[in-house]
Amino acid sequence: MRRILVADDEVNMRWVLERALVKAGYDVETAEDGQLAIDRALSERPDLVLVDLKMPKVDGLNVLRTLKDHYPDLLIVMMTAHGSTETAVEAMKAGAHDYLMKPFEIDELLITLEKALEVESLREQVDYLKGEVQPNRWQLVGNSDKMQTLKLLVERVAPTPATVLIQGESGTGKELVAHAIHTLSARADGPFIRVNCAALTETLLESELFGHEKGAFTGAHSRRTGRFELADGGTLFLDEIGELSFNVQAKLLRVLQERTFERVGGEKTIQVDVRIIAATNRDLLREAQEGRFREDLYYRLNVFPIFVPPLRDRHEDISLLVDHFLEKLSAYGQKKALGPGVLAQLMAYTWPGNVRELENVIERMVIISPGAVIGLDGVPTFNTSNQLEKSLDPFILPPGGISLEEIEKSFIRQAMEQTDGNQSQAAKKLGLSRYAFLYRLEKYGISPHLDS
Repeated sequence: MRRILVADDEVNMRWVLERALVKAGYDVETAEDGQLAIDRALSERPDLVLVDLKMPKVDGLNVLRTLKDHYPDLLIVMMTAHGSTETAVEAMKAGAHDYLMKPFEIDELLITLEKALEVESLREQVDYLKGEVQPNRWQLVGNSDKMQTLKLLVERVAPTPATVLIQGESGTGKELVAHAIHTLSARADGPFIRVNCAALTETLLESELFGHEKGAFTGAHSRRTGRFELADGGTLFLDEIGELSFNVQAKLLRVLQERTFERVGGEKTIQVDVRIIAATNRDLLREAQEGRFREDLYYRLNVFPIFVPPLRDRHEDISLLVDHFLEKLSAYGQKKALGPGVLAQLMAYTWPGNVRELENVIERMVIISPGAVIGLDGVPTFNTSNQLEKSLDPFILPPGGISLEEIEKSFIRQAMEQTDGNQSQAAKKLGLSRYAFLYRLEKYGISPHLDS
C-alpha cells in the first residue's frame, strides 16, 4: 500500500483529502503545518507528499526544498488556492512533480497522484533493469588470509548456477560480494536486482517479489512487474532474507524449486531464469532450528554458503581500505591524504560497524579537513582502546544468570518509551528494521501503544 503524507493547515481540507485517499486504497498520514510535515516525512519516508503552499511555521515551497534535499527522488505534489503561473513554475523548478489549483475535484486529485506514482514505478523498474552496477563496485578490497579465502570462494561459485547464501555482520559488505558473484558470472550482462526483505511489509513484499495484476487489491490501479520478472536472465539478490514472514518464505520456496510463480491476483503461471543470492546478518541455521525460519527453505538457500568476516578479524586490510576510499572520493574532487599518526588511530579502533563505518568515517574526515592533508584533529573522537569491550561494560552477566528474552523485552519497552511510541525511531535505536521490530513486539506480546 502506497503511503501519502497530506500537509494542509485547514482541518476540513485534511479531513476530506484523508477520507478520499483512504477510500482509494492509500495509507494516509496528515500534518497541520509545514514543520510537522518535514518531521514526519524525515521520520518515515512516504511514497508521495501532497502539500499546501500557504501554511504556518514553514510554507509549502520550503517544505518542498527541505524534503528534496533529503530525498531527491521523492514525489511532491503542490496544492494552492493562491496560485498563479509564477507560483506553479517556481514549485516545478524546485522539484515538484505536479501541482493542483484549489478548488479541485477529487477525481482530478486521484488521477494526478496515480500518474505520479506510475511514473515513479517505471523509474524504479528502469533502475532495477540497469542493475545500478557502478564500475569496480564488485571489487573486493583486502589481502588478509580471510579475504583471500573469500575471493577464492567467489571465483569458484560465480561461473556456476548455484544458489548462494552470504552471511556476516551488518556493514561487512555482503551486497558487494553478491555483486562480485554476479559480475564474474555468465549473467554479468543481465540485470542485478536487489530486494531489501526487511524494508517492506508482508503484503508489499509479496507484490514486490512477484508483481500484481490491476485490481488485485485496494490501491492496485495498474499491473506491476515483480522483481523476479525484472531479474529474468540475471541475478536476484535477497538482502536481509531472515526477515521474511513464513507466508512469503513458503512462496519463495516454491519459486526456488520450480522457478515458476503467479502475480498477486493473477492466474497465469510465469517462468523465469533467475539466479538467487541471499544475504543475512542472522544465524539462519539457529533460526531454523528454533522455528523462526523454514528449515526446508534454509537448505534450499544454503547450497553454497559464504561468510564475510568482520573488519576486526582482518585488521591488516584497513590500510588498503582507507586508500581505496580516499581514491574513490578523489573522483569527486576531494583528493586528500592522511597525515602522520592518523592511520595508527584508525587501526586502533575495533570498527563495530565494519567496512561501512570505516567508509563513512573516511568520508566525514575528508569533508571536515580544510587542507589536502587530514591531520589528527580530523579523526573522530572515538575511544580507540578496547572500544568494543568497554562499550559492553554496563551489561555484566549476573552470577545466577539471566534470560536473554527478558533483556530484549526490556530494551524494546525502553526504546518505545524513549521515542514516545514511535516504532520506526524505536527500531532505529535498537539497530533493527521496522519489520523486525514489529515481529518482536508480536513475539513478546508487547503492545505497540504506550498506554496499553
